Amino acid sequence: MIISHDVSGTGPAVVLLHSSVCDRRMWDPQWQALLDAGHRVVRCDFRGFGDTPLADAPYSAAADVLALLDHLDIETTALIGASYGGRIALTVAALRPTAVTALALLCAAKSGHEPTDTLLAFDAQEEELLTAGDIEGAVELNVRTWLGPEADEATRELVRRMQRHNFEVQLTAQVGPQKEEVDLTRITAPTLALSGAHDLPDFRRIAASLPTLLPNARHRELPWAGHLPNLERPAEVTALLTDFLRESSAGR
Repeated sequence: MIISHDVSGTGPAVVLLHSSVCDRRMWDPQWQALLDAGHRVVRCDFRGFGDTPLADAPYSAAADVLALLDHLDIETTALIGASYGGRIALTVAALRPTAVTALALLCAAKSGHEPTDTLLAFDAQEEELLTAGDIEGAVELNVRTWLGPEADEATRELVRRMQRHNFEVQLTAQVGPQKEEVDLTRITAPTLALSGAHDLPDFRRIAASLPTLLPNARHRELPWAGHLPNLERPAEVTALLTDFLRESSAGR
């Protein structure tokens, strides 16, 4: 199965990988700007998100992305990943390093990360709400936790819609993605790791650690941002991303 996706434009490819709070609609603010910058832009929904149905057997989200690249005849691409999508971007870049020309990671997760008490407390509260059947309470918990103070009400409502749909679909899931441990030192692409000062400490620490793990990575913390900065200050983050992609292309 090829996961649901949008593709448009010509030029160097860039693939957008969404957070687990969202689906591919989270990239609406960046879509046209990346097309205007001369890219072939792809965004997809992981299994159980957006328009992609649940899996009926264990699967690899990274393998799904690689299958999509092959389906679209994309030999090389930049990857932009947010949170869970950042973790998948790192995995794809480690599995097929010659295919990834640049990595932009927004508050990325990372395989093997040991969660802090703060993240464990969030997970426990979310599980308690879902077990009690309080989907709306779990949705509001996620909106409060993952959006920083710059997010306007329209953005908060978009995240509500995406997260609510994810819960409604995923609560019936029988299987989930396989856990994949990969060697991140295989990654060769220039990497920009963004974090938000209002985010949970886990994601701030992961972003700050990436320059010590990857040979060509730099970290930048956004003092105004929560966990979803591309939705909180779209124009500013879009400019950061397009500048990074242009610099990465010029360096090849």
